[in-house]
Amino acid sequence: MEIIVAIAIGILAGSGIWLLLRPRTFQVIIGLSLLSYAVNLFIFAMGRLRIGAPPVLDPDVAVDVSQYVDPLPQALVLTAIVIGFAMTALFLVVLLASRGLTGSDHVDGREDDA
Repeated sequence: MEIIVAIAIGILAGSGIWLLLRPRTFQVIIGLSLLSYAVNLFIFAMGRLRIGAPPVLDPDVAVDVSQYVDPLPQALVLTAIVIGFAMTALFLVVLLASRGLTGSDHVDGREDDA
């Protein structure tokens, strides 16, 4: 399971970086979103990947910390998702304003000559 998550993180990060280098602003926004998803998945995976493990301590059972999942990365990822949505909304507003002012959706504001 860890190899599948690692490959998914690599594909998301690679695709995000490739889209960040594109000349159109919408592709840059999508690239930033993919890169933030890759980082969120990485942080989530750092909290240990366990299937069927309880997220909180049970007072009736003897405490064995190795049997539980760390809840801190889950809280950090949840916060990062909310911040990522706000960032994407802000970038979309800036994109629309820039397109209205320049008439182009290129990052530098100019169309290609070719």
